[in-house]
Amino acid sequence: MSQWDGTIHSAKMVESRQATSLQKNAFFKRFAKHLTRWLTSWEMMCLVIGILFGRAMILSNLTPFILPFFATIILLKPQRRFLAIVSLLVGAATFSGWQTLFSLLAIFVYSVLRIAVVRMSKKEEAKLLPYIVLAAGLISRLGFDVLRHGELIPSLELLALVEAGLSYLLCLIFLQSLPLLSAGVRKRSLKNEEIICFIILMASVLSGTIGWTFHGFAVDHILSRYLVLVLAYVGGAAIGSTVGVVVGLILSLANVVGLYQMSLLAFSGLLGGLLKEGKKWGVGLGLIIGTLLIGLYGQGYEQLFGTTMESVIAFVVFLLTPKAVFVKLSSFIPGTKEYQQQQQQYLRKVRDVTANRVEQFSSLFKELSSSFSHQSPTLNDGEEHQVDMFLSQVTEKSCQNCFKKESCWIKNFDHTYHYMNEIMKETQEEPTIQNAKLRREWNHHCIKPDKVVDIIHEQQQNFQEKIRFKKTMQESRKLVADQLMGVSQVMGDFAKEMQKERDTHQHQEEQILYKLQEIGLDVENVDIYNLEEGSVDIDMTIPVDYHGEAEKVIAPILSDILGESIVVKKQVEATIPNGYGQVTFGSAKAYVIETGVAHTAKGGGWISGDNYSTFELGGGKYALAISDGMGNGERAHVESYETLNLLSKVLKSGIDETVAIKSINSILSLRSTDEIFSTLDLVMVDLQNAHAKFLKIGSNPSFLKRGNKVRMIEAGNLPMGIIQDFEVDVVDEELKAGDILVMMSDGILEAPMHIGNTEIWIKRKISEMKTEDPQGIADVLLEEVIRASDGRIEDDMTIVVSRLQHHIPKWSAISTYSEHHGKIPKAQ
Repeated sequence: MSQWDGTIHSAKMVESRQATSLQKNAFFKRFAKHLTRWLTSWEMMCLVIGILFGRAMILSNLTPFILPFFATIILLKPQRRFLAIVSLLVGAATFSGWQTLFSLLAIFVYSVLRIAVVRMSKKEEAKLLPYIVLAAGLISRLGFDVLRHGELIPSLELLALVEAGLSYLLCLIFLQSLPLLSAGVRKRSLKNEEIICFIILMASVLSGTIGWTFHGFAVDHILSRYLVLVLAYVGGAAIGSTVGVVVGLILSLANVVGLYQMSLLAFSGLLGGLLKEGKKWGVGLGLIIGTLLIGLYGQGYEQLFGTTMESVIAFVVFLLTPKAVFVKLSSFIPGTKEYQQQQQQYLRKVRDVTANRVEQFSSLFKELSSSFSHQSPTLNDGEEHQVDMFLSQVTEKSCQNCFKKESCWIKNFDHTYHYMNEIMKETQEEPTIQNAKLRREWNHHCIKPDKVVDIIHEQQQNFQEKIRFKKTMQESRKLVADQLMGVSQVMGDFAKEMQKERDTHQHQEEQILYKLQEIGLDVENVDIYNLEEGSVDIDMTIPVDYHGEAEKVIAPILSDILGESIVVKKQVEATIPNGYGQVTFGSAKAYVIETGVAHTAKGGGWISGDNYSTFELGGGKYALAISDGMGNGERAHVESYETLNLLSKVLKSGIDETVAIKSINSILSLRSTDEIFSTLDLVMVDLQNAHAKFLKIGSNPSFLKRGNKVRMIEAGNLPMGIIQDFEVDVVDEELKAGDILVMMSDGILEAPMHIGNTEIWIKRKISEMKTEDPQGIADVLLEEVIRASDGRIEDDMTIVVSRLQHHIPKWSAISTYSEHHGKIPKAQ
């Protein structure tokens, strides 16, 4: 038992030590987190920057940083004014007593001027701030010189004016750069002006470290070179050299002896930025090389070791800097990879928000459609209730005061109800009972048979109107539900398209640009938006296309590179001579349709009730349609024209064809009370796979000729506008290259009056034609029909003939294949 107790005690001790260790680790993590948050807080940065600005000087005795910093802090963080005063005075005290006295005087003069100017002026304080700093700086410096020297010295007056001017400029710079240190602003990207202002701010802060040393090495040299290393690594050669020039210039003004530092920092920043592909070691190598070269030129061999060691220390600190710091800085500088990722993330967020909103609208329309689709009991289910209500009204007017009411409706309810129900059916047209047996039984059953029959007949009209109204409401609800569902589907598809990621095709863009430039084509830019087969979308910036190089050379080369036929979709010429234009290349369709039309109006007139239309839809689809308005003349022409116009607009919006036709039918049926109908013959062909859909609404059959065989394609639907609720029959067909499709209005089939079977006659005429030209077929067929009707044109006639063919590019593909560069893959 003792050994067992000892084991348990040991286990508890181990658990206790582990728990204590976990608690310590958690404590240190919390402490490190709070310490990091405190060190990077606004108050700590304000304290450090204020101390350095308080002791920073340029040209031996000018301190232009105190007033701009204090004024900006009061404007941005009024509650931190005392922290700014304390930090500036502490920094000044580390330099000299006179510097402390001047700081107190400058802060006092500025505070008085600010109160007076802000109260007197109606302008915003931010606009007046630089001018207040200018006046306060000049007054305080002149007053300090009088206090120190007892008189105004002309040279000191000139320096006071220079210091006030620098304070004015620095105030403008600090107003842009100090807000960047706020956590609420750092999430956005920086403009070039803000980057420069931020660099000037950092250089000004570094000037406050002049005179500090670390084991004999100048702290300002180490920190300035570290700053150049960081920004050259993040922003490249342009940012690195700019930082070197600005920091070197400001440090040189503070210490004229170190003027060579500007050349060293600028050259090191340039070399480091150029060698950034070598990561941190490449940037550091640029600094060491720049230090050795400029160090020899500026100070000779005596000081070379010291300045080189300062660069080595800066490089070591640079290597120890966490990667997260560089990633965070890169996200603010345009042109960097992190900045582009941040922009893409922002655009993706905007896209997702928009897509979600569209999806919400799609769901709303879907719910509305479901609400309209949910019907109360249908007409047949509620017919018994309607009959009961009807008979109740009849009873109230005829049987209420009858002495046989109890006998009829209580003792013989079933018989009475049966008789009245049958009489209701018999008296729909006139107030008489045609059925002799029913009339005889009713006369025997009721003491007022004629009066009840008359009342039933009178109430029939209201009853039938209610039935028709309810039926119309149900049809309208169903139509609205279908339309809302169609809109919901379109918006849902649109949201899915928005949420598709835009593929990055940088590798393919570079390959295409290289191949085109390799053969001598001057192409400025290549942008690839889509590389999916059949949906290629490429934009190029090329010089003025005088000889059609885009169509004759670039498109055939792209056809060979991408492995499919590419054509010029759109071309925008240059607006200036010898300038650059924009060309859009896209996939050519696998099939093309050639169409011919022949038509004539009744009696050879000018206005035909028939109309036809051909138009392209999205997704590589092509539509052909004929509409025949009821009758002839202008009214029929307007009716058929509006039908086709509505059809094209609704189909181009992306709504399903059956929903589109039902919507148009509803519009036509509800728009007017006149009996104006129109037929519709619609064919939609997918030019990528030759799949066709036929929708025939009250129209004639179409004829499909393949080789020497001709067959009819037909579907039975009533003309548009007759009834609101109908089902659209869709006939699917797989077409082939060389197929000839003949569509016609009813005037063609009704014209040959002496021919027994017109459809067989039309099929024979089409099969016997030797020509395959669509326009020739249409003209010959119309002529044959007119001849068969003895030259009379009794109705409007329209024939639309289409021939499907393989797409043959105008220019063959040009091969660019070589041993080193083959085909470009569609996906990385």
